[in-house]
Amino acid sequence: MKKRVVIAMSGGVDSSVAAHFLIEQGYDVIGLFMRLGNTSTAPPTDRKTATCCSAEDAKDARNVASSLGIPFYVINFEEEFNGIIEYFCDEYLKGRTPNPCIICNQELKFGKLLRFADYLKADYVATGHFARIERLNERYVLKKGIDDNKDQSYVLFSLDQNQLSRAMFPLGDMTKEEVRKEASKVNLKTKDKPESQEICFVTGKSYSDLIVEKVGKEIGTGLLKDTDDNTLCTHDGIHNFTIGQRKGLGMAFGEPRYVVDIDPTKNTVTVGVAEKLMKDTFTVDKVNWISIKKPEKELSASVKIRYKHDGAPAVIYPLEHNRVRVELKQPQRAITPGQAAVFYDGDIVIGGGWIERD
Repeated sequence: MKKRVVIAMSGGVDSSVAAHFLIEQGYDVIGLFMRLGNTSTAPPTDRKTATCCSAEDAKDARNVASSLGIPFYVINFEEEFNGIIEYFCDEYLKGRTPNPCIICNQELKFGKLLRFADYLKADYVATGHFARIERLNERYVLKKGIDDNKDQSYVLFSLDQNQLSRAMFPLGDMTKEEVRKEASKVNLKTKDKPESQEICFVTGKSYSDLIVEKVGKEIGTGLLKDTDDNTLCTHDGIHNFTIGQRKGLGMAFGEPRYVVDIDPTKNTVTVGVAEKLMKDTFTVDKVNWISIKKPEKELSASVKIRYKHDGAPAVIYPLEHNRVRVELKQPQRAITPGQAAVFYDGDIVIGGGWIERD
């Protein structure tokens, strides 16, 4: 009997090609589109930029599924997705900079979608992520995709062993260019569709506008200070700032100034010169270990502190309560609370967690 795979189809080229390959490999494939509440539609001709999960995306996903001859379902995840939007807003109001894509992967794509796959008696859930999974030393190991420019292992660090055992990433051994070529070869409708460039629920507005809209109440003002604790001016809310920000500080300076700290307890934002952004140690909470069990002693790794970061050599020291201290060999710029820190051994994801404020 064929193994059954549910594939999350976003209406983009990556998930379309992933579905095609699964069929070619002999799986019984079912396409699913997650309706997240974003029903906006951009004019079909306005395709220089794109978002995901729109009504237009649902139509594209359905058309691709039809052309591939596979069943297709649209599932309403709006209630669950609203929880991710709430997390996004709450993090900014706590002076942190969130990464909702990681939470979406953990809670929706490999959370509720996996449970729906169980309902369909499916063996696996697949996505179009550029990452790989291998079985190594009796553990499921997450690895980088071979395309360094498109690798998405960073946003998958929170998947546990059960989720990884049921996950499939058909594009992990391909480059983006190869994916496009395959889409053109089989004439998929999405072959020329651009990649989404925005957070899918932030369309046509700023993060700040969204947060004010969702919170539904006036957000308290606070003080903008320098690194000597001198008050410079007032600000309209800490949700308007992130570590490393240079523009929109509310006043002009003789030389560039950057946000170097956000204190949610005092509602203050501190700005300083570029060198104040450099740090060589920080704490990570809620660590998920993938390739190894929780270590009892320090270990060396390359640590990525944001999605587009190249990674930096570091020593990781285990702490109590599923936390670690990271000591970098060289200081790094704008280590940002709320972002993920992901630990690598070559192309293997050792684990990762969430950067804490000192």
